[in-house]
Amino acid sequence: MKLLVTGGAGFIGSAFVRRRLASAPDQAVLTIDALTYAGSLDNLAPVAQMPGFGFEQADIRDAAAMRRVFRRFRPEAVVHFAAESHVDRSIREPGNVIATNIQGTATLLEAAREARPRLFLHVSTDEVYGSLESPREADEGSPLRPSSPYSASKAGSDLIALAYGATYSLPVAVTRSANNYGPRQFPEKLIPLMIAKALEDRPLPVYGDGRQVRDWLYVDDHCRAVEALLASAEAGQVYNIPGAGALSNLEVVRRVLRLCGKPESLIEHVRDRPAHDRRYALSGAKLARETGWAPAVDFDDGLRRTVAWYRRNPRWVARALAAVGGDGAGSGSARGAG
Repeated sequence: MKLLVTGGAGFIGSAFVRRRLASAPDQAVLTIDALTYAGSLDNLAPVAQMPGFGFEQADIRDAAAMRRVFRRFRPEAVVHFAAESHVDRSIREPGNVIATNIQGTATLLEAAREARPRLFLHVSTDEVYGSLESPREADEGSPLRPSSPYSASKAGSDLIALAYGATYSLPVAVTRSANNYGPRQFPEKLIPLMIAKALEDRPLPVYGDGRQVRDWLYVDDHCRAVEALLASAEAGQVYNIPGAGALSNLEVVRRVLRLCGKPESLIEHVRDRPAHDRRYALSGAKLARETGWAPAVDFDDGLRRTVAWYRRNPRWVARALAAVGGDGAGSGSARGAG
């Protein structure tokens, strides 16, 4: 298969590209990424010399560049990870997230409409469903109730993608995943930021009371779900990808501190984010029924793997913290950059 992956130098996108090429080294995978602050070619170094790997630095908002990519490569399938993904940044600078996530997705869909791949898989987030009271879980038919510029922009891009399917018969499917975590995640998101700060004995800033609940999905499990849907997704459908454990942000931070051998006195509660959703929860019944997929990595195991990777890569962490300014708070918004 000739596969086009957008945002492939970011956290989730690069994990998917590495996994895909490791399982099929001769498959043609073209990765495009704008290489903004959260994307790095270092994430693709393990596969950069494989014969099927290709990379092009390009912005999905650039219509001419997207047309050139599709006309030259003629992908059989597209996996669209590229997005501005951080809620705090979307609150500070909403214009950029709207331009990338909505206009960028529309530009990409227009290029795909001409090229006609057999599947366009649009990767989205559980945040589009908004906050849910326990014990409710969002299924694929639940209403969209985004509360931040980021989640609204993703909801908008979901609807545009599905509309291209309905209007132009473009074979589009949408995924909505729980919070991702794992090695190489840029430290503006909750788990990598807390690990990086804990390892340096710095205060760990947690929004509000820290009792916001998120479901946590190890990045490799997310990639397995995407692979399963590449093979079997039905055009026009939405698929939730739930995590392996729902925990409050405060409990996540405590577990990070225990794994790092640091005291809970490092926790520093800071002013809460505006319109901070209290709880996300997804039903994965549809995905399990249609593909047999289920998370394979429980949260504690995944967190151990993640902390171990950050311990082994202090220079990577230092560079990433410098890029993000070393600031931030425990947001519980962990969609990978791309």
